[in-house]
Amino acid sequence: MPDTPFAYCVLRVVPDVERAEFLNVGVVLFARQARFLEARIALDRERLAALSPDCDPDPVTRHLDAIARVAAGDPDGGRVASMEPSERFNWIAAPSSTVVQASPVHTGVTSDPAAKLEALFARLVG
Repeated sequence: MPDTPFAYCVLRVVPDVERAEFLNVGVVLFARQARFLEARIALDRERLAALSPDCDPDPVTRHLDAIARVAAGDPDGGRVASMEPSERFNWIAAPSSTVVQASPVHTGVTSDPAAKLEALFARLVG
């Protein structure tokens, strides 16, 4: 596959917005020309507990699971999951003030979006 442009955001858990501390928990990568939109997510509960002992990981996990369903276009992801991939990516990457937030969107080029997603996940989350 030739090089194709892509955009990605890092998913973060921000247990206390006022403290501005966060834990990277996932990466969402979108490459329009390759027809690729995928999320790679893993919540490290021990690291979350160290950052914020009072943060209940169960609702956070449910929120992250919902984001994964939206990215995948899973019908269980609700109305947003039925949108076009670019709209789903924009919805995921939109700024929010919830506990789960997306970083600013970054861009690049790659010949293998799936491999790039794995490399970004390993570097930024793993």
